[in-house]
Amino acid sequence: MATVPGQLIWEIVKKNNSFLVKEFGNGTASVKFSKEPNNLYNVHSFKHSGLANKKTVTIQPGKDQSVLLATTKTKKQNKPARLLNKSLMKKEFIAWQRLFPTRPDLKKAALARLSVVHRSLKVAKSGAKKRNRQAV
Repeated sequence: MATVPGQLIWEIVKKNNSFLVKEFGNGTASVKFSKEPNNLYNVHSFKHSGLANKKTVTIQPGKDQSVLLATTKTKKQNKPARLLNKSLMKKEFIAWQRLFPTRPDLKKAALARLSVVHRSLKVAKSGAKKRNRQAV
């Protein structure tokens, strides 16, 4: 079964789809966001689209202080159940930078998302609260 080109998919879904979120600002200015999976920046554009591109990357928080990294397999485009290649990262986030597999143009976005997700998983240390000197 032949796959449909990404440009054609983008032309079909760029004006209207269920993932599109339009935010209206001052005057006629509007901003378009996307809630689609595999979109790192959540921006409605062809470059970041998870629907129109064959190679995509997803970074999400996982269970037990881990980060879920999912990339799409280009040869399994017509089999949605086998489309994602998932891996859990528990440590060694710095070593992952060298092994960024699929889209070098999205490396900066992926590293930014990875650092935000990794920072959100850290548990704040609980200790004795500092007392104010004037309250003594």
